[in-house]
Amino acid sequence: MSFLTLGHRGVMGVEPENTLRSFVRAQEAGMDAIELDLHLSKDGALAVMHDAAVDRTTDGTGPIAGKTLAELRELDAGKGERVPVFEEVLDAVDAPLQAEIKDVAAARALAEVLLARDLVGRVEVSSFHDEAVTEIARLVPGVRTVLIASRWSGDIVERAKAAGAATLALNIRRLTLEVVELAHAESVKVIGWVVNTQDQLRLARALNLDGATTDFPEIRRTGRFTA
Repeated sequence: MSFLTLGHRGVMGVEPENTLRSFVRAQEAGMDAIELDLHLSKDGALAVMHDAAVDRTTDGTGPIAGKTLAELRELDAGKGERVPVFEEVLDAVDAPLQAEIKDVAAARALAEVLLARDLVGRVEVSSFHDEAVTEIARLVPGVRTVLIASRWSGDIVERAKAAGAATLALNIRRLTLEVVELAHAESVKVIGWVVNTQDQLRLARALNLDGATTDFPEIRRTGRFTA
């Protein structure tokens, strides 16, 4: 079984997160896929940013939902980068993408793009919210989905199956072999996040994970050789 390495918000350990610069760097590093985050702007654009507000990652303040795309474009997202929209990422890199949606409204906007550009084979959709996973699957037949969790109870595999998610993305600091084995027994893959050290990479391989999300390019390189 191949071990997949996903670039977290591009490669946010070395470039400004969720920027075109970070995504291009992740592709150059050979990441198997690139993870990114989507929020809707005030005027309905799929803005690529992790937080609900712009304060942490730009020189601006306030919620994304309160700003138009034009207003978001005025912000510096790090090293002179601008806040991209999802469509720009699709054009900037060729790598497979894992797009995290924050709510059902973002699922609907993303579905329009996936259908219009026939992206079912290239874009996997993830969310912490079961209902958002269910909604994107309803809107885009055949789309691959991922249920994310930082903390979970014993029903996490059942939740994934109920939502139609083929993969779980789980916090590696709380992940156990029991959960991985339960998931695999139900044909659900497990990705660990965030794997940024050699010890964490060895743990990911010891847990028999299907892959890992990382902030750093070197994890992709050494992951090829870590037993």
